Amino acid sequence: MQTLKSFAAAAALGLAATALAASEDGEMQHYNVVESETLEAALTNFVDYNAKVRDVLAREDLSVADMEEIHEYTYTIEAALAKINEEMGALPETLEALHLASEDHDAAEVRSLAATYFETAAALAE
Repeated sequence: MQTLKSFAAAAALGLAATALAASEDGEMQHYNVVESETLEAALTNFVDYNAKVRDVLAREDLSVADMEEIHEYTYTIEAALAKINEEMGALPETLEALHLASEDHDAAEVRSLAATYFETAAALAE
């Protein structure tokens, strides 16, 4: 009986340690995240992990395990979106500045802003 209690206590501690795992920024995290170190990686992870979620959703009946699988995938999707937002956040402002510079017929400013705009936007076309 003592062995059973010891095993139960060890299992409970193991579950508690897993449940309390925190990411580098202090947020609670239950699953490992596939990190998006670059914009390219973020876009790849976004596409790949959305596809994984769609594959699970295509199953006829969603079990608890299926929902946990989706839950796990969303961590990587969230990380990818954060990186995409970080990298692409200035794109609308750059485009607006380009728009206004073109209205003002400021060729030098248009060329400068267009270079910045297309450098960032190129990642979306890949």
